[in-house]
Amino acid sequence: MTGKTTARRHRRAALGLAAAALLLAACASTAPNALYGLNAPSDFVSGQKRSVQILVATPRALSALDTSNIAVVDKGPSYSYFPQAAWADQLSNVVQAGLVQTLENTNRLKGVGLAGEGLLIDYQLQTELRAFQLQVDGADRAVVEIAAKLVNDRNGRTVDSRVFSAVVPSGGTGVEQAVAAMNSASGQVFREMAAWVLSKV
Repeated sequence: MTGKTTARRHRRAALGLAAAALLLAACASTAPNALYGLNAPSDFVSGQKRSVQILVATPRALSALDTSNIAVVDKGPSYSYFPQAAWADQLSNVVQAGLVQTLENTNRLKGVGLAGEGLLIDYQLQTELRAFQLQVDGADRAVVEIAAKLVNDRNGRTVDSRVFSAVVPSGGTGVEQAVAAMNSASGQVFREMAAWVLSKV
């Protein structure tokens, strides 16, 4: 092996290491600096407990919303996302966790859970995320819209279906303002959905 061949190989190896370092730096720079969750309503009025168990299915959503990115929507609709900020998980999982916690917080159901947890399910709560974003095509506001279907797990029949929605002014376009407004809007929707479920089981 000549000295020139060895030098070329060393240069290629050095370039490969430099490229890998740049790739790692790029990945680090795009990682979110802050992760956000949703608060589940907890101040429910006590009442008679139902001897039923409910499975909360993973919400369906378009790929624009089925992400950990926090959506900002302009007219069109045109989707963009806050840089270096994200939900704590895929939005569908974050909403599912919020719904489970909200139903548990009512203290009116025998059990609430997810698929694979071994519950003897009486009803399934199936949902679709239709909107979960900061809307900036006019007055800045959080928009949350969730379509829900309550299904009798014993016979597969739909008990009822309904669309829940809430709009809350954000007072600005910063990520903290957006998340606070989305938390407020989702809290309204979760609370209304819990009351609806309890009225049907």
